Order: sequence, then structure tokens, then C-alpha cells
Amino acid sequence: MDWITMRLDKYLKVSRLIKRRTVANEACDAGRVFINDKPAKASANVKAGDKITIQFGNKEVKVEVLDVQETVRKEEAKELFRYLT
Repeated sequence: MDWITMRLDKYLKVSRLIKRRTVANEACDAGRVFINDKPAKASANVKAGDKITIQFGNKEVKVEVLDVQETVRKEEAKELFRYLT
């Protein structure tokens, strides 16, 4: 199932890394979201294995995409990614 991709802004919302899609879009537009160390647009495709970096002010969150799903229950959202140090 590695071929499944999803728009970055939607993935950030579904995975609950960013609560709202509009906020995810703004973060992408502001150049604060990276896929595999490259600045990413909201429309960029995300797939399992990608590394996403999000800059929240002076805090940086790095995750590896483990799974891409259209919808997921709140409790299962954290299973879509794992934090990287």
C-alpha cells in the first residue's frame, strides 16, 4: 500500500499534527513545513516513508509518515506517524 498519497495539508489535519486544514495551508505558505528537508506546498503529495518537519515558532517537530489514510479516529491518528529526534 506504499503507493497511496495525500495532499500535505490534508495529511497534517488527518494526522492531527495541525488541527485545521486552513492552519496547515498557512504554515505551508509561510515556508514552515518541509518534506524530506525541502520546503513543501500544501498541495505536495505525502506518502509513507516521507519525513515531515514543521516549525512552530522556535520549536521544530519532525515526524516520519508511517501510513496515509483518508479518515482516522482521533485515538488512531498518532499511528499515522512517528516522532523523530
